[in-house]
Amino acid sequence: MEQHSDGLKVMVIDDSKTIRRTAETLLKKVGCEVITAVDGFDALSKIADGHPRIIFVDIMMPRLDGYQTCALIKNNSAFKSTPVIMLSSKDGLFDKAKGRIVGSDQYLTKPFSKEELLGAIRAHVPDFVPVEQAS
Repeated sequence: MEQHSDGLKVMVIDDSKTIRRTAETLLKKVGCEVITAVDGFDALSKIADGHPRIIFVDIMMPRLDGYQTCALIKNNSAFKSTPVIMLSSKDGLFDKAKGRIVGSDQYLTKPFSKEELLGAIRAHVPDFVPVEQAS
């Protein structure tokens, strides 16, 4: 059995179906296993079940926003060391600072590129090796 099927588990939490689908497509192409969630509540149960190695979370979401979601993840001892990358269409200093306060590890502005997504993963999951796709 091939070992590569155990791709890096990545979670993408965003209320935008387009963003979830885009991130999922990009990440699957480099061999990641992608778990998606539509909001913070949806994500919390999936995190407990799926144990992703890195989490991308949108800031502006209904019910439980990205800051609250990040704080809950970081306050759980089992997931405290899991990198959380905030995603936002706003590139404000205040948003970045607030993200740091709740424990986020990085901040990406939407729309993000494949390079930014992979760069964030490489920065926080050093043992990640993307699968090269034949063009």
